[in-house]
Amino acid sequence: MTTPTMNDQNTSYDVVIVGAGISGINAAYRIQTELPNATYIILEARSVIGGTWDQFRYPGIRSDSDMHVFGFEWNPYHGKETIADGADILNYIRDSAALNGIDQKVQFGQKLVEANWSSEAQSWNLLVQSREGRRSLNGKFMLLGTGYYDYDEAAPSFIPGINDFQGTVIHPQFWPQDLDYSGKKIVVVGSGATAVTLIPSLLKEGASHVTMLQRSPSYVLSQVSNSPSTGWLSKLIPKRWTFAITRYLMIVLPTIFLRFCERFPTTARKWLMKATAAQLPPNIPWDPHFVPLYNPWEQRLCVSRNGDFYAALKTGKASIVTGKVKTVTKYGIEVIPKGGDVPENIETDILVTATGLKIKIAGGAHASIDGEPVSIPSLYLWKGVMLQDLPNFGYVIGYAAASWTLGADASAVHICLILKHMKKNGFTSVVPKMEEEGMGDLPVMNLSSTYMQKGKCHMPRCGDKAPWRPRDNYLVDVWEAQWGGFEGLDFM
Repeated sequence: MTTPTMNDQNTSYDVVIVGAGISGINAAYRIQTELPNATYIILEARSVIGGTWDQFRYPGIRSDSDMHVFGFEWNPYHGKETIADGADILNYIRDSAALNGIDQKVQFGQKLVEANWSSEAQSWNLLVQSREGRRSLNGKFMLLGTGYYDYDEAAPSFIPGINDFQGTVIHPQFWPQDLDYSGKKIVVVGSGATAVTLIPSLLKEGASHVTMLQRSPSYVLSQVSNSPSTGWLSKLIPKRWTFAITRYLMIVLPTIFLRFCERFPTTARKWLMKATAAQLPPNIPWDPHFVPLYNPWEQRLCVSRNGDFYAALKTGKASIVTGKVKTVTKYGIEVIPKGGDVPENIETDILVTATGLKIKIAGGAHASIDGEPVSIPSLYLWKGVMLQDLPNFGYVIGYAAASWTLGADASAVHICLILKHMKKNGFTSVVPKMEEEGMGDLPVMNLSSTYMQKGKCHMPRCGDKAPWRPRDNYLVDVWEAQWGGFEGLDFM
């Protein structure tokens, strides 16, 4: 695939999309399909398309959602693995953009610095930083598809004594591609999706031993990664039917499971623990290593592709230590195991801090209205797609407990319907207004993960009353977009 160059010399557009990852590319497709006469561009701070999937390149990086729902509805993913490798996802995103000419709309190396809404001009004036300096452009509608974490800086790891370590310290977000870890002992600090992915991959690629060091456990669910779209079912019916059926099932079944976990947390917890215990080797007890302190789906479930995480534990080359770090030493880590008081020393050559992400909205860009600064974390989300009091400002975000792409697509579909309503009625602006008093706060992403709890003060908020409540169901949200009306929006 060739990398498109920035040959668009226009400075005024109907829609400006910020971010050329999954959210931005999908939004671009929806806009050019539903509003074919609208002019738009995508501003991307990086030099290539891909967003998260271009940045994250640690060993084993992959999806944790089925590709029937993590991929785009308008360009089905037909790889053999439904839990796809990061490199395959990256190529898929880029191919999808090129297939529809979206790649030619991307302006690379363009980092949004400031966005100011002009009530007089009825448009956003955007200040953009590039290698050549700063420039400004205008957009009647701005759509933010930058995700929620900091691309430039990892979350700080507050591990006692880490500066004394004489080995290599790595954060997965910035994994060095030239790192040779063959024959090395590695400790991965963390128990989330990244750690569960890293353990089997590091062993497969030559590490002598890998230890997962966790303060508290997570639920790890094995999931088969073979696609009916490329298997026996596709031999019986057309592939497009197979995809549509499987996609629908992958939307509905996880939602049913989520609701089951919410309604019957004790039963769900027992079932998951029983499934875990059945896959563990005799030398690794499920208590304390697989007894989470929270109920299922209070944090995202970790997915083990084809049970590779448990298979790694059975090799004897991977182990788990649950406890509190006392201190990092020159050549290892001293840990006080859970339920004990005598420190254990874990020798290691490499220390991987898989402890979460640093939250940052809009890449740190500042917003204002007629020159008056606006604090995004103080604002509520209208139906999960627009920010309170910000005119012509779409906010694309995925789901916390389902595929990110489903949530991003629900947002894009909803925004397109708003734009079509504006065009049909001759409106130049739309702004969510909150009239309810005593609105209670709810998080945009209701997860108890440590990094999410630390970073929620940087994110916008949801309310406990419609139309400000958080979203978590694709079918409901798409129906709401089509038939739910525009209560809470002021059109001008």
